[in-house]
Amino acid sequence: MMPAMSSNMSVGSEVGGPAIAAPLRPGDPRLASWRAFLMAHSRVWHRLDEDLRQEHDLTLPEYECLLFLVEAPDRRLRMREIADRVLLSKSGVTRMVDRLVADGLVERTSCTTDARGAEASLTMAGVGRLRAASRTHLKGIDDYFLSVLDRDQLAVIERAMAAVDARAG
Repeated sequence: MMPAMSSNMSVGSEVGGPAIAAPLRPGDPRLASWRAFLMAHSRVWHRLDEDLRQEHDLTLPEYECLLFLVEAPDRRLRMREIADRVLLSKSGVTRMVDRLVADGLVERTSCTTDARGAEASLTMAGVGRLRAASRTHLKGIDDYFLSVLDRDQLAVIERAMAAVDARAG
C-alpha cells in the first residue's frame, strides 16, 4: 500500500528526472498533465458507460467482464481474476456477476482446479449481448478518443501509459 502524499513530498523536476524538495501547491503546473488525464479518463469512461446502458442495458464494467470472459480459456474466469481485471472489489464483482447471471449472460460454476472456488462462465446469450454491445463500445472509443488524436499522438499516449503502468505495477 502506498503512503499518502504529503504536501511536502518531493516531486521529480522533470519526467524521469531527480526528485527535488518542493511542496505541491494549488495551481502547481506539474499537476496539469495529471489533471488532464483524470478528466479525460473520467469523461470518456462515463460516456462509454452511458452509451452501453442506454443501448444495451449493460454497464461498462459488465461489458468489460463479458469481454474478459470471451477472451479467457473455455470462456470462464475465477471471481478474483474478474475483480482484478475489472478493478472492482470482490463484493462488487459478486453483485455484478449476480446481475449478469440474472440476465442469463453468465453462469456460476465450480472452479475446475479448486472445488472451493467459484468461476463465472460466459453463456451463448452473453456472447450475443457482447457482440451487439461491442459495436456501441467501439463507436464510443472512436468518437470520444480516437477521433480527436492523430497517429503520432496515439503512439505517444500508448508509450507513455505503458511506462506509467510498468512503473506503477
